[in-house]
Parts: sequence; C-alpha cells; structure tokens
Amino acid sequence: MNPFHLALTVHDLAAAETFYAGRLGCKEGRRAATWIDYDLDGHQLSLHLDPDKRVERFLNPVDGKQVPLPHFGVVLPIGEWRALAARLEGLGTEFVIRPYLRFEGEVGEQGTMFLYDPSGNALEFKGFRDPAAELFARE
Repeated sequence: MNPFHLALTVHDLAAAETFYAGRLGCKEGRRAATWIDYDLDGHQLSLHLDPDKRVERFLNPVDGKQVPLPHFGVVLPIGEWRALAARLEGLGTEFVIRPYLRFEGEVGEQGTMFLYDPSGNALEFKGFRDPAAELFARE
C-alpha cells in the first residue's frame, strides 16, 4: 500500500506537537515555523498553523454511537490497536468514543476509538484481526 499525505490546520503547533509526538508517538519529519510533518504509521501528516482555526462538528450515528465527521485515522492489526488503546487510556486520554469492538460477530468486526486533537480534528483508529482481508469485506 502506498502512504497517503494529509494536510490539516491546527490552531497551536506546540499543542499539536504534544499530542501527535507525545501522546500518539508519531515521529517528527520536516518542520518550519508554521508547519510540522509527522509519520503517522508510515503516512505523512502535515499540520499547518492557522491561529484562527474554527471547528465545525457534525455527528452521524454508526452502530449506536455518534461518530464525529469529518475524521481520519489509521487501520491497525488488532494487537497494535489494543496496545494503542491501552496506552491512550493509561495517559488519561479523553475519548469521543472509548475503545470498543464494533459490529461484533459480523462481517467488518473491528476495534474502534475516536478522539479529538487539541485543534478539534477528529481521529479514528481501527483494529482488525486481518486488515488486508477484512477492511473491505462485504457480506
């Protein structure tokens, strides 16, 4: 799979650095006074400073939960997802949707969790037993 590149705005680069490098453990790439690149599980995430950033939040029901939109994230093998969930819980992370197993026993069963970064960008991390086989599985 080829890595994606995603550029987002943040209202505070220092807070973004604390979240992405500190809390999520992303490795820093290039940076300048107004942006920082991070390695998000092999993908390039570019965070650009916009001190006036405003967040518009929309929630959509999925599996009985209110999912924040828009959102982005990474699909992980279930063991890595569980380790990340435990790490984030251990750090006292405030979740929008706490880590849980979605669509349990169905096609598409997955671990999922949602959280906001300090600028209000919503992230979802998913975990599958076999991401290559299950990510796009249909009934």
